[in-house]
Parts: sequence; C-alpha cells; structure tokens
Amino acid sequence: MKIRLVQTIRNYDKKNLGKDLTAGLIIMAVSIPISMGYAQIAGLPAVYGLYGSVFPILLFVLFSTSPQFIFGVDAAPAALIGAALLDLHIESGSEEALAAVPVLTAFVALWLLAFYVMRAGKLVNYISAPVMGGFITGICTTIILMQVPKLLGGTAGTGEFFELAEHIAETAGEINLPSLALGAAALVILLIAKKLMPKFPMAVLLMAAGALMTKYLPLRAWGIKTLDAVEPGLPVWSLPDFTAVPVREAVTISLSVAVVIMAETLLAENNFAQKNGYRINDNQEILAFAMGNLAAALTGCCPINGSVSRTAMGEQYQAKTQLTGIVAGLSMIVLLLGGTGFIGYLPVPVLTAIVISALLGATEFELAVRLWKVSRTECLIFAGAFFGVLMLGTINGVLIGIILSFSEMIIRTAKPARCFLGIQPGHRHFRDLKEGSQIHAVEGVLIYRFSSNLFFANIQVLKQDIEDHVTEQTRAVILDASGIGSMDITAADGLGMLYQSLKEKGIRFYMTEHIADLNEQLRKLGLGYMIEEGSVRRTIHIALKDMGIKRPYPLEGGVDNDDRSASRKRADNRVQEFVWAFGTETEEQIEKQILLQIEQLKEGGDVENLLHGRWSHMEAMDEDEWLEHLEEHLKEIVNISGKDEKTLARRLEEHRREVHDRIATEHPELAERFKERRHVLDEHLKQRRPEVYELVVSLREKEKTDLK
Repeated sequence: MKIRLVQTIRNYDKKNLGKDLTAGLIIMAVSIPISMGYAQIAGLPAVYGLYGSVFPILLFVLFSTSPQFIFGVDAAPAALIGAALLDLHIESGSEEALAAVPVLTAFVALWLLAFYVMRAGKLVNYISAPVMGGFITGICTTIILMQVPKLLGGTAGTGEFFELAEHIAETAGEINLPSLALGAAALVILLIAKKLMPKFPMAVLLMAAGALMTKYLPLRAWGIKTLDAVEPGLPVWSLPDFTAVPVREAVTISLSVAVVIMAETLLAENNFAQKNGYRINDNQEILAFAMGNLAAALTGCCPINGSVSRTAMGEQYQAKTQLTGIVAGLSMIVLLLGGTGFIGYLPVPVLTAIVISALLGATEFELAVRLWKVSRTECLIFAGAFFGVLMLGTINGVLIGIILSFSEMIIRTAKPARCFLGIQPGHRHFRDLKEGSQIHAVEGVLIYRFSSNLFFANIQVLKQDIEDHVTEQTRAVILDASGIGSMDITAADGLGMLYQSLKEKGIRFYMTEHIADLNEQLRKLGLGYMIEEGSVRRTIHIALKDMGIKRPYPLEGGVDNDDRSASRKRADNRVQEFVWAFGTETEEQIEKQILLQIEQLKEGGDVENLLHGRWSHMEAMDEDEWLEHLEEHLKEIVNISGKDEKTLARRLEEHRREVHDRIATEHPELAERFKERRHVLDEHLKQRRPEVYELVVSLREKEKTDLK
C-alpha cells in the first residue's frame, strides 16, 4: 500500500498562501472554545482540548489526501468517551480520568490501523449522495443545537435531539439578554458579511472586537461568559498507563469510537470532495485518522475526529491546501507558549456565533429540496439519515441511511427500465415501441430490452413481461441483454424455465447484445446448452437472420419497410461470434458441435447441414474455422455418408472460397487478415490431418491449373 506524505502541499501554488494563512488562523481561534468544551465533555480538563489541536492535527496533515479537511477534538468521540467513563465509574476531570482517556484513545488508534490494513475505506463507496447529505446536515444541525444554549448565556448541550431540546428549554428559562444580544448581533453580522463580502475575514475582526470589549467594557458583570484562562505550556509526551482500564472494556469501548470516527469523517470528507471536485484516498485517510489519534494518546488527549465545523470555516475563507491545518497547529503552539492570557478575553457568545455561522453554510437542505423535485425516494433517504443522526446519534444515523439506500437500490433494480423494441421503416436501429407511432414491431417477433443485472428480485418481472406479450403469432422472443452484466443462480433458473416453456410452444428464444463475460456466467450457471443450441447470439440482427428474417424486416400491420440504410455492414461487426460466445472453450465447442452433427449424419442426415451446424448464419471468420474443423473429419464423414472423398473435399473448398470472396467484397480491409488467418488454419490442418492437408493442397493446385 503506497503512502504519499503531505500530498496536498506538493508543488504549492503561492497565490493560495494568503487564503491558507488566514483560514488557518481563524480555525485556530475557532478551535479554542470548541476544543476546550469537548475536552470537558470527554472527562478531561479544558486545556487538553487545546493540546488535541496541536500534534494530532499536524500528524493528520502529514498523511491526509484531502486538501481541506481539518482534524480536531470533536463532539461524537468526546461524548462516547464521556459516557464510557460513567460506565466505568470514573469521575470526570479526576486523576483516574486523566489516566483512562489516553488508554482508550490508544486503542482507538489501534482499531483504525486495523481498519487501514483491512482496506475498510472501500465501504464508503456504498454510501449514496443522499445519505452523505443527510448525514452532514444532521451533524451540523446537532452541533448547532449544542451551541445554541451558549448564545443564551448557558453551557453547551450534549446528547441527541430530545436531550438538546430539553437543555435549550431549561437555558431559555434563565436567559441572559446581554449574552443573547451580543451573540445574535455577531451571527447577523457574519451572515450578512458572508453574502456581501464572502472573502473578508469577518470572524477574525469579531474575535478581536470581542476581546477589546471584554477589556474595556464590563461584559462579565453583565453576565456574558468568556473562556477560562489556561496555563501556558505544551503537552507532555508519555506512554498511556494501560493498566488504567481493563483490556476487555478498552477494546469494546474503543471499537465503537473508532467506527464512529471512520464513518463520520470519511463520509464528511467525501461529501466535501464531491462538492468541490477532487478525490481522496479513503484508505490512506483511515491511516491519517490512526496517526492523529496515536499522537493524541501520547499527549494525554481524548480521541480526535474530523471536524465539519472547522472544515466549513476553512471553506468559507477559501482554504485550498492542508497548509491551513499546519498554520492552525503551529499557531496553537504559539498560543500555548505565550498567548494563553488572550484566551480569557474571548466572549463565548461571539465564538459561538462564528461556529454556528460556519455550520449553517455546511448544511445541505438545498439538496433535500432538489431531491424532493427529482426523486421522492432519495429525499426519504436524505431525511432518514438526517433524522437518524439528529434523533439517534451519529452511528445509528449512518446505519439507517445505509439500510434505506440499499433498500432503495433493491427496489429500483427489482423494477428496472425495460421496453419492447421495434424498428422505424428504412432504418436499422431498434428503438422503444413507445417512442412514437413510426416505430413498429417486427412481424412475429418480440424484442425485449431489460436494463438491469438479473437476480432473484427481478427475474419474475422479466418472465411476466415476456409471457404477457406472447401471442399465437409469436415465432420468436429476442432478449436485448445489453443492460445485463451479471445474473445469480435464481435468475439463471428462471431464465432456463422461460427458455424451456417457450421451446415447448415452438417459440425460439434468443439472448443478444450482452458482454462476452455473461456467456461465461451462463455456462457456469448451467445454461451453456442455450449457447450450444445457437440461442445466444451477438446481435439482434444475427438472431433475426438465424430465423431466416432478412432486411428489410417485415413489420406488423403490413407496414412498408424500404431498406434505405447502408448495404455494407461496418467492419467492427465482424467479430468472431463463436469466440464471443464460448471464449477459451471455442475450439472445444466447435469440435463438440461437429461431432453432434456427425452423429445426426449417421441417422440419415444431409451432409450439406454439416456446413453450418446448429449455428447457422455464422460470421465469416467463424464459418471458415468451422470448415477447417470439418476437413479434419473428412475421412469419417466419407465413411458415414458414402460420398466420394475428392468430391466432398472440393465442396468444402468451394464453400471456403465463397466465404473469402464474400469478405473481399463486403470488407476489403479484412481480406489480408483473412488470408493470414487461413494460413494459420492450414498449418493446424497439416499438423493434425496431414493426409487431408495433402488432398486439399492438390485440389487447390488443380484449380489453379484449370483456371490457367
């Protein structure tokens, strides 16, 4: 597994420097209240939130392939760790918590490394855009509801929707009007600035203004909270005490946290990547998560997660590369070493307004509106993921969205697009009969297109459609399988029953237009007899030709069908059909079918039938190879039929010459290739049946002499 480090900063474009620097500083400032609050939720002192915004971010930047995503202390892992401490009977903020949390973080890092080795990043490919949109919108809405009480002068909420709503209601009963006024004013200014001056760093200006207001106005006396002061200094690196938490509990708790980090962050990263037109390496991102959490464990922090709010903030201020994360991490180091006094001057309502403003920009309610107009089912999936996250938490919301997504996929493939085909007089291409009154069915033939892979949930739809349209005048059913790439055993059994049912009614069944790999599947699933009996053909035109129906095709209702299309076929249609149908078994199958024809000859069949076998109307390349195989059995055919050896050999040679002349006339560009191939087939004949080869050569020489 190839790993490329600092991938998004290679060949750095200097024109992005100002944007990345500005965004990095803003993200550092915004991370202060967010990180400190979530660290306390996880059972650690507030300063550990700042520690988690240094080395884990820098390690993540080193390995990440996302140019814009930001790593840091975040809500979901912090809440899970805080709940786990309660279950372990460890008091939040105690010495036991300081020892236990890094152990859980270390196990989270180990689980993420295991997910990386197992290449679990591929799982995100199975999650649809509505699930991603609902998931991100649910997370943003949840965090906004967590932050709302801080605007009202209270503390951040925790839990899901009902707990958050209850906490907002309680805080509203003791509302602090100056706090609400300051926060609301800041939020309005930010939203207006985002509309009128999207490139202006209004968040930085508001933080500076807030710090000045705290210094020169009695904000604290008015009940407006500011951040707690923090002791200066960087985190100390040390190994966690793995005896602080029983191994069994550490493994199970950390597994759920690791799954949440992987699912939430990968989904969010892919959402931003899809929205902004770039790609990420999902598996390397998991490695980046693991490295970030390893750094967090070694510096005593709680598990670290991808942050939608900080990433949305970076996007708002046009951050272009992970230099933004480096600036955020390094500036946090500077702050911890010499600027912690500034932290105590930052008003909480202003910082809360900045976070809410960024989160409002990251929601995707406009996607829900679009889905409602286009697909109510996909809108329901969006709503399921959204309300799942909001009501039941991150991981449950993801699971609900995935279940809905897979259910919708099964429903859609169970009733795929399908239609019956006809042809417009004077044209060669088959089209949906419902396109217009000028499209007419071929007389006595049902041509049916099925646009989905065949499996247990939709084979009955195919059978029912065909059976409902078969009439007494139907001579054949042709399945246009161009949209079928695979089938399961249930579908194969159903297709076999349909084939036999139509056969009993004297109706031919053809399967056409599909990829060659499907023929291999047919053989493995026990439907190889359909290929051997000539019922699996490369194109609809060949199937009709096999029935003896030639252009211009007779149309139902006696509609006149003058053939105004080109008389010559395209050369790319001259692919060997036997090779297409039988693949690596081509030689073996030609030989097998010839032996079956020879057995029928013993029962009084006509030698002339041997020229084509069951696969009548072969392409020229196939027909030439068929005749070469027949020549190998010349002695046996002579003994059975009583025909003269030279007469029979001459008939085969005449037929081969007819095939060559047809190729030379219709496709002169293939004539030279055909001669080269004839030489190869002659060499095979010389090796296998030298006596027949000598006879054929003598006949050719005699023919040349006669012509002279």
